[in-house]
This record gives sequence, C-alpha cells and structure tokens, in this order.
Amino acid sequence: MAAAARRAGRNEDSVTLVAVSKGHEAAALRAAASLGLRHFGESYLQEALPKMASLAGLDLSWHFIGRLQANKTRAVAEQFAWVHGLERRRIAERLAEQRPFHAPALNVCIQVNIAGDSAKAGISPGQCAALAGELATLPKLKLRGLMCMLPESLDATQQRQAFEALHALLLDLNRSGAGLDTLSMGMSSDFEVAIAAGATLVRVGTALFGERPGVT
Repeated sequence: MAAAARRAGRNEDSVTLVAVSKGHEAAALRAAASLGLRHFGESYLQEALPKMASLAGLDLSWHFIGRLQANKTRAVAEQFAWVHGLERRRIAERLAEQRPFHAPALNVCIQVNIAGDSAKAGISPGQCAALAGELATLPKLKLRGLMCMLPESLDATQQRQAFEALHALLLDLNRSGAGLDTLSMGMSSDFEVAIAAGATLVRVGTALFGERPGVT
C-alpha cells in the first residue's frame, strides 16, 4: 500500500487499510490488531457481534461493509463506526433514528454501481447527488464519501477507469458543497490500482488473512 501511494505521488498516511475479517475467528483479528491494525470490516451481523464482544477491550474501529437489511439496522447503528454500502434512504433513516444519542455520528458512504454491473449492489452515478442531499439532512449520520465494488472480470485498465470515475463523481459532488473526503474502493486484487486512482479506504481480506474457511 505504501509503495502504491508513493507511485501515485501520495502520502502513505492518506490511505487507511480496512482489514476485511468476515469469515475469520476473533483470534486472527486479535493477532492482526497486535500488529497495529485498527480498522476491521464485517459483512454478516450475526458473525460480527460475538467477535466484537470478544475484542471489546481493544481500541478498534468497526466497518459494516455488507448489504444492510432493515431488520438489522439497530445493531449496526449501535455497534459500528462506519457503514460502507448505503443505497437506500429508508435504511439511512433507520440508522439515524437508532444511533445512540451519546455516540458520535455514524460515518456512512454511498455505494455506487460505478461499473454498471447488474450483479453488484449500489445506485447509479446519476442518482448520487439526490441521495447525498437527502443523507445530509439526517441527524447522527455523517456522509463521508462513496464506495464501490468492481466485477472480477475487469482488467487493470478497466479497473482504473472505474475507480477514476468514482473519484470524479466525488469531486463533482464536492463542487456542489457535499464536503466528502472518503473513497472506499479497492480490495485484495485491485487495491494498488484503487490507490493510484485516489482511494482513501481499501478493504483487504484475502491478502491479509488468506482464503476464508470453506472458500476455495
């Protein structure tokens, strides 16, 4: 990551590693935390909550990166610091309503289907400004930026084009006063390309922890 940032003419501190820990035991996360990792990403609430409780004594920041269902928003609003995949106003409203009054604002990113892949979640780029405006009115939420997941079939050039398109969309929203500072993009197979295109959060799992148990 540091080398990719230097190649892009960026400070390595401008990119934060989110360790995608879904499918891995709390012991693996504790070992990663002992090496200095502080940001962990989980996609399945029923798996995440016991791990979070087990590691409660550590100073960790938890990111929910999966598709969020309405019946699970309360636990996410109460337990997580970040939500990466917002694509519906109603889910955002529930998170805002259920965020504890004493907690800091929940950091959120809008998920954009930047590659137009029907198999991926996210709103279209053209819908982004309207949703960003709606989220800005909700209490206890802080819209930080945009997030995407790319199809595995893209080559490096196509990946770069998609990531640059998301970066351009963020800049366009900021020209309208959105005040966004976060691009959540890039995973184990493409994080270097994402960093070159401006990623500030990269979500890496396999490259850190290996394949998830049961995944071949």
